[in-house]
Amino acid sequence: MSHVVFFLVPGVHLLDLAGPAQVFSTAADFGHPYTLTYVAERPEVPTAQGLPVVTGLDWPELGPQDLIVVPGWRAATLAASPAIGAATLQVLRDHHAAGGTVASVCAGAEALGRAGLLKGRRCTTHHDVQDELAARHPGALVVRDVLFTSDDRVITSAGIASGIDLALHLVAGRHGPALAAQVARDMVVYARRNGHEPQSSAMFRHRSHLDDTVHHAQDLIDTRFDRPLPLPALATAVGVSERTLTRLFTRATGLTPLRYQQTLRLERAQHLISHGATVDAAARSVGFTDPRMLRRLRARTE
Repeated sequence: MSHVVFFLVPGVHLLDLAGPAQVFSTAADFGHPYTLTYVAERPEVPTAQGLPVVTGLDWPELGPQDLIVVPGWRAATLAASPAIGAATLQVLRDHHAAGGTVASVCAGAEALGRAGLLKGRRCTTHHDVQDELAARHPGALVVRDVLFTSDDRVITSAGIASGIDLALHLVAGRHGPALAAQVARDMVVYARRNGHEPQSSAMFRHRSHLDDTVHHAQDLIDTRFDRPLPLPALATAVGVSERTLTRLFTRATGLTPLRYQQTLRLERAQHLISHGATVDAAARSVGFTDPRMLRRLRARTE
């Protein structure tokens, strides 16, 4: 179980808060329990949209597997942002030093900057205040034109709705892209990755269609891509003929079911290899009985 603590300041944007909270809450609905807690330096926090939020004042005990999120707030400039107490900034520093993850949405990056967590790290924020963030925290490596950045357990997102992308990224990292895609679909949002990566996960790239039969087939392949999944069994599971499934799948995704499964296997194998696995070990891990098949697929993409 992971604890997600949202630290709120006066003027917090509701979507900065509600978007990531909904992602983790939905992940919990799918069997990955998260405990969500809301902390502030005052018992009631006014939001930018006028709805007051009642919070706790005491921080829960946190471990390395837990997450602190600082949603953004409304302010004309970062310099005019609400004050944040020294004790809170120390909590942010201590949690990160103990191996925990700290994240921000939009102007929330200012809080991480005040805590000294942006120095020497890639970060981003809303495009309106990116230049000011760089000026206020000269050691920060501010990245423009990305949805979010991740650098040594310090994660920042661009603004407002991008907090959803940030949270989906964290869910994908902890539980795999299949769960992130499932959460995104349940929330009726696009599952995206950040802009600085060369491409998003295949589980995300091929989901921008409205064919429920194909989505069902993809759900099955996503969760079993490392195991044999013959076309007849897949077609039976989704209630159509093999020919119909192949036609619908190709029209919706541009790939046959087999090619889609191979793409997932290749993508996962590349990830394992980049983290030190041998080609043979990666091939076995993703379901290839013969490592030569993985080598051929890798060669096609080089």
